[in-house]
Amino acid sequence: MTDRVLELLRSRPDLAELAAFPFDFDVERASHVEPVHLASGRELEPVAGDDTGGTYFLSGGTAVLYASSEGEAVLIADSVSEALEMLVRLPGWCEGLTAELDEEGLRAAVRAADAEAREEFAPDLDARRAALIEGLGLPERPLTELFALAESAARRTEPDHLLLNSAELCAYRLDEEYRMCLRDVVLGPGRAALRLLRSGDAGAREAVDADPVLRAGVVRAAWEDRRDGDLPVLRRLLEREDAERGEWHEERLVAAALVAAHGRDEDVALLRSATSGLVTDAASAVAWARGERGKGPDAFTWVELARRQGLRAHARVALIRMLDDTGPDAARLRALSRALERLGEYGQAARAQSGLLSLQDTDRDRAAEAYVLARIERGKGDLRAAARALGWAREAVGMEGEGGRGRGSGAPDATVEQWHRRGLGRLVAEQHLELVLAAVESGDAELARTVMGHARLVLGRIAKGSAKALAPLSARARWAVAALDG
Repeated sequence: MTDRVLELLRSRPDLAELAAFPFDFDVERASHVEPVHLASGRELEPVAGDDTGGTYFLSGGTAVLYASSEGEAVLIADSVSEALEMLVRLPGWCEGLTAELDEEGLRAAVRAADAEAREEFAPDLDARRAALIEGLGLPERPLTELFALAESAARRTEPDHLLLNSAELCAYRLDEEYRMCLRDVVLGPGRAALRLLRSGDAGAREAVDADPVLRAGVVRAAWEDRRDGDLPVLRRLLEREDAERGEWHEERLVAAALVAAHGRDEDVALLRSATSGLVTDAASAVAWARGERGKGPDAFTWVELARRQGLRAHARVALIRMLDDTGPDAARLRALSRALERLGEYGQAARAQSGLLSLQDTDRDRAAEAYVLARIERGKGDLRAAARALGWAREAVGMEGEGGRGRGSGAPDATVEQWHRRGLGRLVAEQHLELVLAAVESGDAELARTVMGHARLVLGRIAKGSAKALAPLSARARWAVAALDG
C-alpha cells in the first residue's frame, strides 16, 4: 500500500517543493550513489534524497531507511508520514538532541536552531513549515514522543534493515549504540528459563529437559550469571546433557565446568562421564573448571546459538559485521566462511572464502581452499565462478588450469606431490561432478561438457579407492551429459 504522505508529495509539486527545501526530503532525487540491497532480501525502494547525496528508502514496504553517501544507514521511522514529522519538527539542522532532554528542552533546542536557520538560509522557515504540516495533514505530538520514535526505529535497524553495497556485499555502518547485541538476544530465553528454574518451577524443568536448544541457552546464561545456590540446577542440566549426547557437545562441557567448580565428591562420577575422563576426583574437578573458566564463549558461540534458535537474520547480521571487520586473518576468515555457508549465506561465504584463498602460501592449501570456494559458488548459483575456482584447484595440483591465480605456469610445490592419493583428490573430483550436474540442471550444456572433461582427467589421477567411492556420482554426471546429446 502506498504511503498517503508519499502519494501527496508525488502528486503535489507545491508540497514536494516545501519538503525538499528547507527540510531536505526531495522526491526528485530518488536515486542512490551506488547499487544497494537489504541483507534480508526485503523490498527496497528509493523514494527521496537530500543535498548531501543521501537517500531515503522504503525498506520492507513501509519503514523508512536513510543511507548517507558516506556508507552509513539507519532506520529513521516506520512510515513516510512519521519520517516527515521528524524532519519537519526535529529538522536536521538541530544538533545535540539527546534522550535526556525533556519537552521544554527539546523545544528550546529547536527554537535556537531555527533562529540560526532563518538567518543563514530559510528566512521564511515558519511559513514553509506551517504550509507543509497543513498540506500533509501531519499530526501534532510532543517532541519527546517523536524523538523516542526515532530512537526506537534506529535500534530496530538490525537485523531486518541492514543495507549492503551490492557490488562488494559490505554492510553500511551503524552507530554502535544502535547495533544489535546478539549475545543478549540469544541469551534472552535461557535467562528467563534460568530464573524459573531457580524458583523451582516444575514446568520450566520439564521444558528445559525436553528442549536441547533452550537448555543450551540456560547453560550459557548460568555461565554468565553464577550463583552459589545453583548446584542442583546445574547438576540436572549436566545430567540431561550427558544423557542425550547430541550433536552439540560444547554445552555439556560448559555445564560440567559449572558443576566441577563446586568440587563435590558426589559429582565426580557424572563429571568423569561428561568430560570423558578429564575429571577423576574432586580436586581435579576444581582445577579443570578453573582452566575452563578462562576460555569463555566467543562471537561464534552466539552466532551458532542464534542459528539453532532459528534466528537466521540475527546470525547473518553478526557474521556480516564480523566479516567487514576482519583483515588478512586466515583462521578467522575460514571460520566465517564455514559459518556463513552453514547459514546458507553463499554470497557472503564466497567473499570470506575468496579472501582466505588469497592468503594461502602453498599449492596444497590453495587447492584445498579453491575447491571449497567452488562448492560455495555452486551453492550461490554462480556456476561459472565455481568452474573458475575448480580451475585454480587444478592449476595448484599441476593439472591444466583456467586463467591462473598468482603462481602463473610454474610447477606445483612439494606440498601437493601426493594430492591424488589423499583426501584432497577425492574432494576436488567430487566438486567437478557436482558442478556437472548443476550445469546440466541449469541448462548450461557447454559448461557441463567442459567440466565433465576436466572431471574425467581428475578421476583418472586420484586413488582407485576414491574413484570407486565416487562411481555412483560419476555415473550420474556422465548420463546427464550424455542426455544433452540425445
